[in-house]
Amino acid sequence: MIRCIAVDDERWALDLLADNIRQVPYLELVGRCKNARDASEMLHAQRIDLIFLDIQMPGLNGLQFIQTLPDPPMVIMVTAYEKYALEGFNLAVVDYLVKPVPLERFIKACNKAKALFDLKIRSQPAGSPEADHIFVNVEYTLVRINFNEIKFIEGLKDYIKIHLRTSSKPVITRMSMKTMEEKLPLNSFLRVHKSYIVAIDKITSIKRDHVCILEHEIPVSESYKDAINKITGLSKE
Repeated sequence: MIRCIAVDDERWALDLLADNIRQVPYLELVGRCKNARDASEMLHAQRIDLIFLDIQMPGLNGLQFIQTLPDPPMVIMVTAYEKYALEGFNLAVVDYLVKPVPLERFIKACNKAKALFDLKIRSQPAGSPEADHIFVNVEYTLVRINFNEIKFIEGLKDYIKIHLRTSSKPVITRMSMKTMEEKLPLNSFLRVHKSYIVAIDKITSIKRDHVCILEHEIPVSESYKDAINKITGLSKE
């Protein structure tokens, strides 16, 4: 799956983008942002492969925002202004879409992003079979954590708590949520909040603003609800 965010200061435009993204089976919308600051926070918090980005926004505009990123993900510009197209392509954007965007044109741009994404994956050196565990540092000791034992992960500034089904006490280690997320198997874990990652197979029920894992109720923030909808197969109301 290609993990993407939509960035636009207009709510109707974000809703339209979300609807289009949901019609592309290889895209996973993990967040919506109304400005560059919110998008920057999301990029620092987790792995993002693709940004759908407006240009005219308060504060930094979309083109300025791209230039602030040291290692930007793929970008598809979605804007009402044709005049910035050359500047956009000079910044190596994948495609430049002018509103209103027909669905077939939107899908064509997404297919270009997928081709680049697949090429990047194929170009990575072959490694050993996917690991089923990691080691984390706990009080100067490396502790093995099996992925299938993780219920959920909680972020606490520079530390994380790893809650396990085999222990009543969480494992606490110094690590960012973004770093931890990058180490987890993509198809087994889901970010539902800036401070929470859950094991998908440990979810016992889903409420409007929470997912439940046994006795734990874990909040789901608005920007991550599309990710929940993706795994349940439900469209957003």
